[in-house]
Amino acid sequence: MTEELVALLLEKKMTVTTAESCTGGLIAATLISVPGVSACLNETLVTYANASKHKRLGVSEETLATYGAVSEQTAREMALGALAFADADISIVSTGIAGPDGGTKEKPVGLVYIGIGCRAQNKAYVSRHVFSGDRAAVRAQAVETAIANAVEVVKGV
Repeated sequence: MTEELVALLLEKKMTVTTAESCTGGLIAATLISVPGVSACLNETLVTYANASKHKRLGVSEETLATYGAVSEQTAREMALGALAFADADISIVSTGIAGPDGGTKEKPVGLVYIGIGCRAQNKAYVSRHVFSGDRAAVRAQAVETAIANAVEVVKGV
């Protein structure tokens, strides 16, 4: 699926960026594994701390205080902020709880929000997932889902 995403981006002459929290750069690393991606991937960020989400991506302190880092609202602001930060056409972002601890009843371990920002539509698409397994499994599933979601958005542009 990653090869398909890169091919679509190249075909449409679009650029992509990532801003990752719980996946810690794995989305970017997955993209970078595809030869030729340098023509469409301009830069990536790992915005693990709330301060980084605010400083680099413009996630509002109010959003972080009200909804938390792991929320639909934060993922949406991350996706739109990443577009602006990197001057990209598409952004792929993740924020979640990979575990093994840190979860609550409201926000369990495995909860991940994936955001795909699209400059042409001036919109961010956010999806909520609860993945199972250990930390590595949660992160791997998040990457796979993020790439698949990005393919769908790029196809629609």
